[in-house]
Amino acid sequence: MNKEWSKLHKTVQEQIKRKDTYQEGIDTLFELRNSLMKVLVSIKDELIREDFNTIPFINAEGYHSKTIVYSIWHIFRIEDIVAHTLINGDEQVFFKGNYQKRINASIITTGNELVKYEIAEFSENLNLDELYSYIFEVKESTEKLIKNLSYTDMRNKISEDRKKTLKCLNVVSTDESAIWLIDYWCGKDIRGLILMPFSRHWIMHIEASLRIKNKICSSQ
Repeated sequence: MNKEWSKLHKTVQEQIKRKDTYQEGIDTLFELRNSLMKVLVSIKDELIREDFNTIPFINAEGYHSKTIVYSIWHIFRIEDIVAHTLINGDEQVFFKGNYQKRINASIITTGNELVKYEIAEFSENLNLDELYSYIFEVKESTEKLIKNLSYTDMRNKISEDRKKTLKCLNVVSTDESAIWLIDYWCGKDIRGLILMPFSRHWIMHIEASLRIKNKICSSQ
């Protein structure tokens, strides 16, 4: 893991544990997320559209076995689902902004159920500019939500009603590669969700995207 990002993530983890450093922890979280978002913006500036559909490590095990555009979709669909359906109990940015049509996405899920050439086909059809509009909006809405959370909110768990709502929305595939996500998220408190979908999850997939990008650039 990138040393700078790893250090920031560990700092967030320590700071949000304690009431007296909680607000500093939120500030550090936003610093980490801004740093990671800059990488996604730079990738868009440096690569051509076709590069986003490339799977140079298609037979590998790990996050780098996907496409860059899939990874971006996956990070922010998960964040949108967790932030709005599970934590805030309101409408996802995806539905509110009519992003399935705008992005030209064949699915509304996290994409966990897709493999290999399914990922490539899915990636080719996405409107990249609209996808980036979506991720900027999700990031902003999540951070607005987080700013309104208090230290005591960090211990809150996801209610059964919100878990049921999530299942009814069909935004998590029933495939065994995806369905586990519901219990995973709902088993965490708010602090745990901040440390995974809202930070560490970004790091893992953005590092994988950089690995893909470097492979593509070295082959050109």
